[in-house]
Amino acid sequence: MISNRNKSFWCLLIISLILSFEVFSQTQNNNLFDANTFSLSERWELDSDQQKGTFRVTAYKPIYALLGNWTSNPNTLPQSQNPDYSITEPLQLNSTELKFQLSFKTKVLQGIFGKHGDLWVAYTQNSHWQVYNKENSRPFRETNYEPEVILNFATNYNLFGFKGSLLGINMTHQSNGQTLPASRSWNRIIFQIGFEKENWNIMIRPWIKLPDADFENADISDYTGRADLSVTYNWQKHQFSMIGRHSLRLGENNRGSLQFDWAIPISGNLKGHLQVFHGYGESLIDYNHNQTTIGLGVSLVEW
Repeated sequence: MISNRNKSFWCLLIISLILSFEVFSQTQNNNLFDANTFSLSERWELDSDQQKGTFRVTAYKPIYALLGNWTSNPNTLPQSQNPDYSITEPLQLNSTELKFQLSFKTKVLQGIFGKHGDLWVAYTQNSHWQVYNKENSRPFRETNYEPEVILNFATNYNLFGFKGSLLGINMTHQSNGQTLPASRSWNRIIFQIGFEKENWNIMIRPWIKLPDADFENADISDYTGRADLSVTYNWQKHQFSMIGRHSLRLGENNRGSLQFDWAIPISGNLKGHLQVFHGYGESLIDYNHNQTTIGLGVSLVEW
């Protein structure tokens, strides 16, 4: 049974999400969360005529809610290379849950080196909610928090018909905010190179994992990867995106993941959203867990 206090919490959370989505929709008039802003140059204000100043909150990564996210292999016994970070009692999990993502960024410094170099801060939250798991009081299975500091430079060169428009470096921390034995976190320096052409955006991001003093998931790079490649294509009002991550290793450490997203127009900025994931690292607690997930829901902002 769920206590009245817990019921109030869930109700407030759902109402907050609905209100947040409504605010995102209304801000279309102010062009803050413009779901039709597809190019890297527009999103990162790379051209001089696209710069809109500092401390203006805009969307970063896609904002969506997958009302049903099914997994082929629920991670009922999360493990880590460090036994202190391994759960020993199986968790009672449903194979279908609700997944949502919120993501924002703002520019804090513009033209650091003369007219070049913009400094951004960003925040992304990705939550997995066992909302259909009535027997286990509908818990949040996992929430990943990721603040970032991003330094971007505008570039202008051609490579295989694509414009090289962005060069950047990120400092990012990602954690799930849990205590032992479920705690997971890592810190990275991410290098990013962006290309664009008409309806295509491509982002290449290799990274360096910083040392982990507690060794809570020291082998995460061999599963979640050491680089990712994202490709986005916009066709009419549809958007298709693919993100591939890889360990950049061969043999037994040849691992990674592939994620496909399809945003389908419904009304205005509201879109249907289909997401298919296969591989390792669908969330931090699942960094070394192999699964296939299929999610269906709605989105307000895409790449």
